[in-house]
Amino acid sequence: MTKDNELVKQLQTKTSKDQAFKTLVSLYKERLYWHIRNIVKSHDDADDVLQNTFIKVYKSIDNFKGDSKLYSWLYRIATNESITLINKNAKRLQITSEEVQNLAINNLQADVYFEGDAIQLKLQKAIATLPEKQQLVFNMKYFQDLKYKDMADILETSEGALKASYHIAIKKLEKYLTTH
Repeated sequence: MTKDNELVKQLQTKTSKDQAFKTLVSLYKERLYWHIRNIVKSHDDADDVLQNTFIKVYKSIDNFKGDSKLYSWLYRIATNESITLINKNAKRLQITSEEVQNLAINNLQADVYFEGDAIQLKLQKAIATLPEKQQLVFNMKYFQDLKYKDMADILETSEGALKASYHIAIKKLEKYLTTH
């Protein structure tokens, strides 16, 4: 039995759930934070989404059947929560989700937690021009170095589709970065 399987078993057992949840949070919070941060851009939003992700995991761990890896399931929840936040902000501000992304990037310059330089900021602006799915694929591959197989589990799509999306995203980013 793998460590993740053992952890899931403990999470699904009433007497060990709280302690196992603390273990889960300490194991995954940093990786999930950066995954979320790459999507929502803002530190404060990333913190909120991370908290919502863990709340959802805590409440629905009994529904986890083990069809995918635990971290794939966690990443899927984090990805969906991130997209939900972007869409909620877009609706609240009555703008498109692309405009929300651009606002977030413009705010990065003032974000005390953003340690990037002008080149990283330019890359973030370029990424924001990509369609949502290509952004996700690029962020997961480039920043987190996830394997296509794992990304396919998380995004529930084929490896071939992801490779094509990544390749198209790279071409679009190269074009953007050479013309801006």
